[in-house]
Amino acid sequence: MKKILLVDDEMRMLDLLALYLNPKGYHCQKATSALDAIHYLESDKVDIILLDVMMPKMDGWEACQEIRKRWDIPIIMLTARSEKMDVVKGLKLGADDYISKPFDEEELIARIEAILRRKEGNNNRIEFNGLILNQDSYELLYNETHVPLTPKEFSLLGLFLQNRNKVFTREHLLTSIWGYAVSTEDRTIDSHVRNLRDKLRKIGYPIDDHLSTVWGLGYKWLDKES
Repeated sequence: MKKILLVDDEMRMLDLLALYLNPKGYHCQKATSALDAIHYLESDKVDIILLDVMMPKMDGWEACQEIRKRWDIPIIMLTARSEKMDVVKGLKLGADDYISKPFDEEELIARIEAILRRKEGNNNRIEFNGLILNQDSYELLYNETHVPLTPKEFSLLGLFLQNRNKVFTREHLLTSIWGYAVSTEDRTIDSHVRNLRDKLRKIGYPIDDHLSTVWGLGYKWLDKES
C-alpha cells in the first residue's frame, strides 16, 4: 500500500483528501503544518506528498524547498491559487506537479498515479550529492568520473543510499548483502566499508560527511548535503 503524506492547515481538507484516497488503496498520513510534515519525514517514509501552499508560519513553497534539500519524494502542490507565476514558482522549487482547488477527484488520482509510475521507473538510478548509482549497469559515477567497485561494495552503497539515516548493524548488513547462510565475520563488513570509503576519498567525494560509524552497532548514511 502506497503511503501519502497530506499537508494542509485545514483538517476539513485533510479529511476530504483521505476520503478520496483511502478507497483507492492509499494509506494517508495527515499533517496540519509544514513543520509537522518535516518532523514526520525525519522518522518515517512516504511515497508521495500532497502539499498545500497557503499555510501559516511555513508556507508550501518554503516547505517544498526544505523537503527537496533532504528527500527525493514526489510532491504535488495543492492550492486555490492557479496563476501561472505561482505554478512556475512551485515547479522551480522542486514540486513534481501542481493542482488547483477545487480539484476533480479523478484528475487528482490520475496525477498521483502518473507521478508514482515515473518514480518507480527511475528506482534503479539513485542520485545523491553528485553520486549517480545505476543499478541496471552496475556503475557508480561522481562528477562524470567512473568509480570501480566490487559487487559487494556496490550492494553496500546501494543499501545505504536507499535507506539514508537508518542504522544498519553489522549482522543486518551481513544477512542483507552476503545472505543468511553465509559463514563470515563482522570484520568482513568493516573491511568492505573501509575499501568503499577509500575509493570515494580518492576521487574527492566527501564520504566522511555521509558514511558514519555507529560505535557498537554498525553504520549509517547521513542524509545531508555537503
